[in-house]
Amino acid sequence: MASSSTSHIRTFLVDDHPAILEAIRTRIDDTLDIDIVGVATSSAQAFREIEERSPDTAVVDISLDDAHGLDLVQNLQSQCPEIQIVVYSMYDEMVYAERSIQAGASGYLMKDQPTDHLVDAIRTVDEGEVYLSQRMASQILKKVARGESAEPKFPIEDFTDRELAVFQMLGEGCSIEEIQDRLNLARKTVETYRRRAKEKLGFESVSKLLQFAVQWASAPGSGQQGVHAPVASDGEATPQA
Repeated sequence: MASSSTSHIRTFLVDDHPAILEAIRTRIDDTLDIDIVGVATSSAQAFREIEERSPDTAVVDISLDDAHGLDLVQNLQSQCPEIQIVVYSMYDEMVYAERSIQAGASGYLMKDQPTDHLVDAIRTVDEGEVYLSQRMASQILKKVARGESAEPKFPIEDFTDRELAVFQMLGEGCSIEEIQDRLNLARKTVETYRRRAKEKLGFESVSKLLQFAVQWASAPGSGQQGVHAPVASDGEATPQA
């Protein structure tokens, strides 16, 4: 439930990057209407403490050491549906924003935006509204206008949430064992998601998939159109993501 206009917005932060947490703290300390009531650096800690402290809003990163942020969003919305969530991520909104909203978040903001925008996002979702950039809102409206049957513009947009999570973690250098631990999946299941990602992107080998995943994850605003797949062994360019 949104807080009243005369009370402070109680916000909980979830991010495993100390510099990001410090930047958010510094900016929010300058506001009169938002209070930080807790901070967590892992999904397990966040879920436990958010249940205890019942904040109005939560700011959640996607990339966490012990889980994928979208899983945390889904679990929080299942157990604490009154909490409004803003996903604050380094990953490109064109890939993750709509998925975040579908998972239960009320807003999405990329970390390359000024922290003033995060303050605006917190206030917006606390009022029961959805916060997206104008670019992303326009993209979703276009998708609705052309119908759900429209083909994805880029192959990565055709990934399921699990395929995308595995692909992202591969790009971050995670091993199969680390991925199965963070996502609580069997090894064969992780390998299946990796295979599906490879097939959807049109790669013939896992090594080429890994090469592209690293490029994708390390690019500014990961998932942007400017990232191209490696050249296939036959000299023909493989699909662009």
